[in-house]
Amino acid sequence: MDLTPNASSSPTDIVELNEHIQRESAFVDELHAEIGKVIIGQKYMLERLLLGVLSNGHILLEGVPGLAKTLAIKTLSTAVQAEFSRIQFTPDLLPADLIGTMIYNQNENKFTVKQGPVFSNFILADEINRAPGKVQSALLQAMQEREVTIGDTTFKMAEPFLVMATQNPVEQEGTYPLPEAQLDRFMLKVIISYPKFEDEQQIMRMNVNQTFKKVNPVLHKETLLRARKMVRKVYMDEKIERYILDIVFATRFPEKYKLANLKPLISFGGSPRASINLALASKAYAFLRRRGYVIPEDVRAICTDVMQHRVGITYEAEAENITSENIVSEILNAVEVP
Repeated sequence: MDLTPNASSSPTDIVELNEHIQRESAFVDELHAEIGKVIIGQKYMLERLLLGVLSNGHILLEGVPGLAKTLAIKTLSTAVQAEFSRIQFTPDLLPADLIGTMIYNQNENKFTVKQGPVFSNFILADEINRAPGKVQSALLQAMQEREVTIGDTTFKMAEPFLVMATQNPVEQEGTYPLPEAQLDRFMLKVIISYPKFEDEQQIMRMNVNQTFKKVNPVLHKETLLRARKMVRKVYMDEKIERYILDIVFATRFPEKYKLANLKPLISFGGSPRASINLALASKAYAFLRRRGYVIPEDVRAICTDVMQHRVGITYEAEAENITSENIVSEILNAVEVP
């Protein structure tokens, strides 16, 4: 039976799909519990990581050092039995350090390819804005095209493939801000805050007493790839599709949505990737809630993470201390909910 509903799907089809999604998403609670052995608090970050993995999208994390960003993706890769690579971006990093290069083999009298650390399942691009543009660009092909060219040979990336990049919002000296074209490649931009008082007390105890629990593999890569296919089958009504488009179009033409006051504050709106990623992330969010259909609350829950790095602000907005997050929030409050 084809479980891909269309706009005219009957209630019976959706009920059947919902039951199927509930079975396929059974691993979510177990995965959360396993990662929770090591990562205390930070549920928001972990949920966004899972959204990225299930939606086949990349994540940009912004937060001060020491918030377990590296530990989170490393723990996730262990729980999923996947390969993990950490790349520290520095001003002297070269594209070859990232993707690999051709090396001359004297024994065989020919050049052979040595693949770089980008050939892995989960990639941590630590402090991505510390490397120059040519290195950032080298990551673009891998992120968008899911392939890398070294010499005359093009290599496909292994699946699953997730890039989680981090940047420090505090220290900007000696950094290379990501251009809009590269920011647009990230499905989500997630702002990480400090842990709660009780959570940090537990983190402190675990580190001081060295009482770290071992994370066990609880999910096969094949199960994860199958879950990705199921995410795309989550039912989305045409009213929800139009709601998503209204949000994105309001960033481009705010005056058409009775938001003329935002016109001088926005330098550019969301690209078509914004609507695509908002739809995919909404489906993944519903999947994590073990639902086979998308509701408006799903869209609203992940809208800021999908949109905030895709809305450019003008100097006027900066002068008034208005952020893209403020603009997205005002749009969400103004656009009619179906």
